[in-house]
Order: sequence, then structure tokens, then C-alpha cells
Amino acid sequence: MPTRPCWVEICTRNLEANYRFLSSIAGPDADLLAIVKADAYGHSLGICAPAAVRAGASWLGVTSVEEGIEARRFCPEARILIVSGPFPGQASDVIRYRLTPVIWDAWHFDELEAAARATGTRSLSVHLEIDTGMSRQGVNPELLGPLLARFHRDSPLRLEGVMTHLFAADESDERVTADQFARMDSALARIQSAGLRAGILNVGNSAAILAGETPGIAALAARYGMRTLMRPGLALYGIAPDFDPPFSSVEPISLVQAHRQLHPVLTWKSGVVSVRSVPIGAVIGYNGTFIATEPMRLALIAAGYADGLNRELGNRFSVLVRGQRAPLVGRISMDQSVIDVTGIPGVSAGDEVVLLGRQENEVITAADHAHAARTIPWEIFTRIAARVPRIAC
Repeated sequence: MPTRPCWVEICTRNLEANYRFLSSIAGPDADLLAIVKADAYGHSLGICAPAAVRAGASWLGVTSVEEGIEARRFCPEARILIVSGPFPGQASDVIRYRLTPVIWDAWHFDELEAAARATGTRSLSVHLEIDTGMSRQGVNPELLGPLLARFHRDSPLRLEGVMTHLFAADESDERVTADQFARMDSALARIQSAGLRAGILNVGNSAAILAGETPGIAALAARYGMRTLMRPGLALYGIAPDFDPPFSSVEPISLVQAHRQLHPVLTWKSGVVSVRSVPIGAVIGYNGTFIATEPMRLALIAAGYADGLNRELGNRFSVLVRGQRAPLVGRISMDQSVIDVTGIPGVSAGDEVVLLGRQENEVITAADHAHAARTIPWEIFTRIAARVPRIAC
């Protein structure tokens, strides 16, 4: 049956092209792990994970074992990395669904070893995360010794990769990142001295790729006989991260290329439900935050904050209808919003409205939403509600 007119269109062609572009920027010495956590940043895991695999991704990154199980359903042959590690009681599912966990605590070893032995699993690959300064997850390099001792001949765990998170790769002065590289170098030396060899150095997000960090990461990996694995997220979905402070001289060539070659994957649309004329003095929306100062034509659209349209956008943002910008007036309601179409001739019920994306020659980006709502593009995408259908196109 026909549904409420509020939906998201996902252009898999753009996602595949973005992956191939990022792969070319990373170069032949690096593989890419496509980050599809949080329902592919709100874009739909079921649509985006297979598209990434079609584009050449052999690795997918998810947050949890639950997401990993879902990703396995769509991508039977992909390597799937559980970026936030397993939670208590999930080790048997890690093995059952052929997932690769990130680990950094002794209890991770305990549970995974027990589950492996219980299922007769002789070898289970894991990635060991090193905390190089973010203080979020990962083992402190100074406390590596006891964990490294757990990788012994009688353990089913195999150290496949060593991972860290570059938490300030979008800071163009690179000083924090350089310090993290130094800490990682020291940790890798300790791992090598312990007689262990990991084949993968799992480092670097979208910002690191576009800022030109890949050669440095690849050189660090080569020093220890490893291959680089980079983890693009936001850029995979067509958005280049903002760098702070902006580059003061020449931007990295990869970032310049990104602004030309990355294409947004998501377009968020709604529709005009009805149109009405109101006189001077008409109150619009909850608590009367907008009062008409002239006769106006208003269009009601089927999108509200329960769909993910940030309530901060009322009276300070516009959407697109008939190829023109129409201001949101009054407070955004749970399921509906009102737009001013006084200066846009011919608007009528059934007209398509673009909340995020392109319509004719106008475009509204995730960054536009983020700036108006005082947040970041990642949050704009992931807050689009599950009740808003995602449609591959």
C-alpha cells in the first residue's frame, strides 16, 4: 500500500565509486575496511555492505557482534571486524558467525579462549587494539606484557592485526597524530620483541586517508613486515571531513580530489501534505515561535523530529521544493513540519520535498544540517529514524 511520504534514497552507484576512489588514494600498499557500523551510518547496512563488497571491499567494520551477525547475513564471504569488541557472553557467536574481534582486555582472552576450546576451534584471529592517546578503548602500551604473553602455542587466539584509532586525524597540524604514530611504533617494537608477528597494521580513518597519512602508515607497517588496513567511514558515504584548523597553505592533493570526486550516497525526501494561506498575525506551530508578518502560503510536510529532522532547525533552516529553498517556519513537530512557500509558485499537495540532497540546481548537504543544528554530519545521518524507509536506487 502507499506509505507516508518520508523516505531516504541510497545511491549504491555513488557508494561503490567512493570506495574505488578512496582505494586509489590509499594506494597499492593499503587495503580498505569499509565502516558500515550504526546501520552504515544510517544509510542501511543491508544496502551498503553488499555495495561495498561489490566495489572491492574484503573487510567490513561494525560496532558489535549483533551488527556483525546481520552483516554476515548480507555478505557471507566478507571479513567482518567487530570494532568495539565483544561483550560478555558473545564469544561463541564470534566463532559461529566467523567474526574477527578487536580485543584489549584480559577477559576478552578468557572468554574467546573458552569458547574456542568448547567448539573445537583451533585458530581464532583477533586484532589487538593499542591505546595511543585517546583513553577510550585499547591497552596502554606500558601494560602490553601480560596480554602479549597470552598469545602462546597452546592458545587458539592468533594475533592477526594490531589496531589504534587516530583521534585527531582531522587536525591539519598533525602534531597529535605524529605523537600517536610514535607510540604505535614503540608498541609494535615490543610486540616484535615478544616474538609475535601480526600481518596487519589496522590504522587510519577517512580524515587520515584524505590528509595524505597513508604513506606514513604504510612505512610504519613495512618496518614490521605488516600490511596496512585503513578504515574509511564518512568519506565512503560521500562526505569529506572538515579539517580544523583549515590547511593554511596547500591542501593535500587527495583532499582536493575528494571535493570533486566524492559523491553523497543519501538523499532524504518528504512530500507536501497540504497547502494553506494564512493572514498577517497567524501563529504557526507550537508555542507561537513564528507569527506571520504578512499574508503567507504555508505547506505542511510529512517529516518531523521523530524522523530525525533536528528540532533545532525550526525557524533557521530551509528545505527544497520545486527546486527552490523553502524556510522551515515555527517549531518542528514530532511527525510534521511547516514550510513557507509564499514565494514559490504552484506548490501543491504531493510535491516532492528534499530535506537533504539535490533538487534541480539546489543542494542541501549533511554539513549544512550539522552547522545549523550545532553538531556533526555523522549525527545527522545516524539520527534519521528507523521508521524512515531506505530505498536503493
